[in-house]
Amino acid sequence: MTTEIVLRPLTFVRRGQSVTLRNVPPERTLLEVLREDLCLSATKEGCGEGDCGACTVVLGEAVGERLTYKAVNSCIRLAHSVHGMAVFTADDLAAPNGELHPAQEAMVQCHASQCGFCTPGFVMSLFGMYQNHGAKGVSREQAQVDLSGNLCRCTGYRPILEAAEKMGSLPLPSGCGVNEPATLAALQALPSRTKENAAYMRPATLAALLQQRAQFPQAQVVAGCTDVGLWVTKLHKRFERVLDVTAAEELQQVKILPDQLLIGAAVSLTDAFAALVQDRPQLKTFSQRFAGLPVRNAGTLGGNVANGSPIGDSMPLLIALGASVVLMRWQASTDGGEIVQRELPLEDLYTGYRTNVMQADELLCWIRVPKPSTALARPKPASAPLGGIEPHEVGSVGAQQFMRVYKISKRFDDDISAVCLAIQMTLQDGAVLHISIGAGGVAATPVRARQTEAALRGQTWNADTVMAAMAALRAEFKPISDMRASATYRQTVLGNLLQRFWLESQGMTSINLENTQTLEALA
Repeated sequence: MTTEIVLRPLTFVRRGQSVTLRNVPPERTLLEVLREDLCLSATKEGCGEGDCGACTVVLGEAVGERLTYKAVNSCIRLAHSVHGMAVFTADDLAAPNGELHPAQEAMVQCHASQCGFCTPGFVMSLFGMYQNHGAKGVSREQAQVDLSGNLCRCTGYRPILEAAEKMGSLPLPSGCGVNEPATLAALQALPSRTKENAAYMRPATLAALLQQRAQFPQAQVVAGCTDVGLWVTKLHKRFERVLDVTAAEELQQVKILPDQLLIGAAVSLTDAFAALVQDRPQLKTFSQRFAGLPVRNAGTLGGNVANGSPIGDSMPLLIALGASVVLMRWQASTDGGEIVQRELPLEDLYTGYRTNVMQADELLCWIRVPKPSTALARPKPASAPLGGIEPHEVGSVGAQQFMRVYKISKRFDDDISAVCLAIQMTLQDGAVLHISIGAGGVAATPVRARQTEAALRGQTWNADTVMAAMAALRAEFKPISDMRASATYRQTVLGNLLQRFWLESQGMTSINLENTQTLEALA
């Protein structure tokens, strides 16, 4: 007997008032709802794949007694995912009398718009910065990071960066800005969705999420939709049912334990990388190059790992860090049921191009990342429950640990890797005590360079050892040629990046972009 699929109403808050739409298909994007259903034409469609930023909107979510603000791409954001949130668009910033918001006024005063098509997206990214940084203002460096997901072909970016610096000093006209108490009250008054059968399911607990996964194993699982959204906009896919993991409260957490991080599958890339950078500051530049800010705000680390793209940037890094994944499913029983879990090294998750070992009723729920002092030995997954602290070996006295991750792409910001290489190494008395190497863009899956690790382990860390390991690394994989790079280029770059790691381990810092300064900065 087939159960009728129900299209639940979509309700969110705009301008302090609730907006309810009915009969919204599960694959309909937020951009389509804004432009076609609500006739809010200020939000533009540029690339339709979360790459240009013209469609940027800001989402507000209640966290305790305040709102959090995140700029996201509406073109690949499924509309039902914003149920229960506040949505701010370029139509919503000016005061009723026409006075401009500081984010808009700064763009005018700095002559930061030419053809104007990208301008609404830039304004919304600036608005997100304004809400998050307020009167403290925005530095040029912060603006460069936060605007990395917005592209412009006209201005050369200088006046836009000047607008970002200027907006904090401009007055906020009456009627502009966000009335947080009213918005919070409106959010709290929104009706909650029931647990009944629906086309778009977004359960609020882990148990409910796993039960719905067991009941509807064919439903399309989504998190930030930064990849699934492209299936909708580019491949015109349609989904009978969608299961969204991001509302499960338990999976929205980063648990910081003495020897490890536990990152929930609903944690955004922005927050996940912030936790990783806290322990490993050398990852900061790489984390900022992982797509643009709107994609990092929407996408999740768990979704990136579960998706398993061979050119996904997080997996090589996590493989090098010795990360493992926790898979969970619901096991029904006469007294209701329980959550069953298993854990495995991340590199063992994949079986082929975008295929993995997960069963039809399983979900990737947690990523376990050892902290730097405990990364020499992987935790023993089967012996400890999730959240328990597993004893680890620690490095011998005098051991030195090095960690680097390199991304090679055609465009520095907001681009997909041609090659990604991550290396974590521990030296003891000048020899390689432990090494783990993760690579992306060189095989059908993200991979661990086991042969190269074996060639290095126990060897004296010197130029001859590195030269031999470079040859081993180039020979270990047989990459393909595609639009991003040729196979020969990828193999050559793999070896070159290992040589770069050697040079950096010897104290050469001038080859790092983090240590370079532009002429403008030196002036």
